[in-house]
Amino acid sequence: MNTSIIPRERIDSVILLIRGEKVLLDYELASLYGIETKVLKRAVHRNADRFPPDFLLHLTRQEFMNLRCQIGTSSLRSHGGTRYYPYAFTELGVAMLSSVLNSPRAIAVNIEIMRAFVRLRQLIASHADLARKLDALEQKYEHHDHQFKVVFDTIRELMTPPTPEEERRVIGFGAHMPKPKTN
Repeated sequence: MNTSIIPRERIDSVILLIRGEKVLLDYELASLYGIETKVLKRAVHRNADRFPPDFLLHLTRQEFMNLRCQIGTSSLRSHGGTRYYPYAFTELGVAMLSSVLNSPRAIAVNIEIMRAFVRLRQLIASHADLARKLDALEQKYEHHDHQFKVVFDTIRELMTPPTPEEERRVIGFGAHMPKPKTN
């Protein structure tokens, strides 16, 4: 029975990959905790010694601009109209937040976030295991029929994460519809 105060999908959808780390941005965390971003940042500043660089990433201007492009907004006004680049909390940083933000909601949210990180690690591990099994099968059948190679290539293509260009989708009415023929 799931008694989570936040749906699993909500947490999963805000975990990003920045500098090779799975992170949550300060304004997303604040939203999950039900507090203002400035309250979260104030707590972090008061406890700065608890957040070394592997717990908390300070985004660069370029990372911030890339993030805005990925989110698809011209500004982050919907995220508090920030004047500063957001902080990105790694899994360790989120765990440390549980000692800084000690409300019952913050504790419950942190538990769900930790579970989300564990699910991601399990998914990555199963993906790696699947890739190893596929390699073994491919070596076993490499001298057989050409159709096996086509199957293996297709499976590998499905396992490869999309590039940012492939992830972008056209938004708007009729974007997926074929253009009408003109005679």
